[in-house]
Amino acid sequence: MGVERCYYEVLGIERNAAGDEIKRSYRRLAMKFHPDRNPGDTEAEVRFKECAEAYEVLSDSERRQRYDQFGRAGLRGTPGHDFRNMHAEDIFSMFADIFGAGQGGQSQGRGRRGGVAQGYHLETEITIQLEDCLVGVERDVDFKRLDVCSVCDGSGAKPGTKPDKCSTCAGQGQVMQSGLGGMFRMVTTCPTCAGRGTVVRDRCDSCKGAGRVTQKRKITVKIPSGIRDGQVIRVAGEGEPPPPEQSPSGKGNRGDLHVVIRTEEHDAFVREGDDLITTRDVHYPQAALGAVVTLTTLDGDIQLAIPPGTTHGTLLRIQDRGIPHLRTGKRGVLIVAVQITVPKKHSDKERQLLEELASLQGDTVKGESKGVWKKIKESIGG
Repeated sequence: MGVERCYYEVLGIERNAAGDEIKRSYRRLAMKFHPDRNPGDTEAEVRFKECAEAYEVLSDSERRQRYDQFGRAGLRGTPGHDFRNMHAEDIFSMFADIFGAGQGGQSQGRGRRGGVAQGYHLETEITIQLEDCLVGVERDVDFKRLDVCSVCDGSGAKPGTKPDKCSTCAGQGQVMQSGLGGMFRMVTTCPTCAGRGTVVRDRCDSCKGAGRVTQKRKITVKIPSGIRDGQVIRVAGEGEPPPPEQSPSGKGNRGDLHVVIRTEEHDAFVREGDDLITTRDVHYPQAALGAVVTLTTLDGDIQLAIPPGTTHGTLLRIQDRGIPHLRTGKRGVLIVAVQITVPKKHSDKERQLLEELASLQGDTVKGESKGVWKKIKESIGG
């Protein structure tokens, strides 16, 4: 008996992942392992169906709870699909809302909007710097997609030949199956032609009969100021053409490319909505008496006023120094947490001045109570 992988591991997510994250991860992996993009790769098909099984469980709150508590044993007897015996396009039809276009046989027009064949959406990620969120930026995006084979024009047949009508489904792309002595019937994708209605006898050398070939693509995407981590930029028409079973020639609407934006963590700033948070070290005399110090922000140095009597952890707010709002352009607030630094070593002059200050305040310091300090060190083994 083979080892069954954890559903969370299959989708590459944590156990506390939210619904949107589960959906996004499944969509990305399903696109990656889809058999149409990996012709002849049985391992990719297994992974594709494994991801569908994991998503079906984790996207259902009740089944997910049972799985978290009892593992796969807790799912026995609960409704679910045997994805191992399902065709890839039937799986896509089940989760059509995730991929932006349902897929299926031509006879019923599934995967079409207003009668027009629809292509697959694609998803990719790019990483930008926090500074890019301030001013906006353009980035090149490299990705791969399936395109219509230029040699056979999407038919999958060697030039000079044509596909034959499928004898199993009589060119319909679907077959009727009966069960329980004919008590019920179910229409499924034809297993012989995979829903195309035709069978290629003499395959095109370029696409190996798939009608589609993988192409590298590079485009420039404009990222607006104010964009946040995890937001998506939709590039219309940069996805894939309709699959061969819908439109061998690729005529119809291409899918879209969804570019997920990721923002790298910054060494000095933390973003909270449109606000930025940072820290600024000041010395005790500056905090006590007040001072004007230089503060480095994302868009240059500014002069920051430290009010007299500032205590450690005081928050100073600077208007219009945060990140612009994505829609309005109004900038957020820069919040500065003041940190009072205490040096570990002092010069003789500094020590003398500090002792004089302590004397004026009536405080006891190390130099004036050597006996007490000695007892403290002895008590801690120093």
